[in-house]
Amino acid sequence: MLPIRTILHPTDFSAESHSAFEVASSLARDYQAKLLLLHVVPPPRVYAPDGIAVPFPVEEPSQARANLEQLQPSDATIAVEREVREGDAATEILKFAEDKQVDLIVMGTHGASGLTRLLVGSVAESVLRKAPCPVLTVRGRFRVSPDAATTH
Repeated sequence: MLPIRTILHPTDFSAESHSAFEVASSLARDYQAKLLLLHVVPPPRVYAPDGIAVPFPVEEPSQARANLEQLQPSDATIAVEREVREGDAATEILKFAEDKQVDLIVMGTHGASGLTRLLVGSVAESVLRKAPCPVLTVRGRFRVSPDAATTH
């Protein structure tokens, strides 16, 4: 069995992220690992190269904490820690993974392409390229079967 003791699940509260949360929770249960939940609040303003402020929705850290608290694994025996950080998502995820000596990162990916990916970039891609540990990306919906907890 692989030595997975700590699993990081960075979340943006999207449907893709929720699917990754289901996978991370199942792995934490199966490996009896600690599950770390992280949400990164973007900085309040983003500027385009020409100096014009680009309107980004402002997210309150207190609301992010409340949303993070609502993420509960189906198995109550899983040890969970939650943290909200502010900054660039990929940078903060990588710092957090390094600080906590994470064994595995499980995150959702939106599958952005074209102009959106060029302008915004891909957090998952940045994390994949620079992570200090293996990264499992989950694209699309993933449902954990209720029978999965009993079939080992």
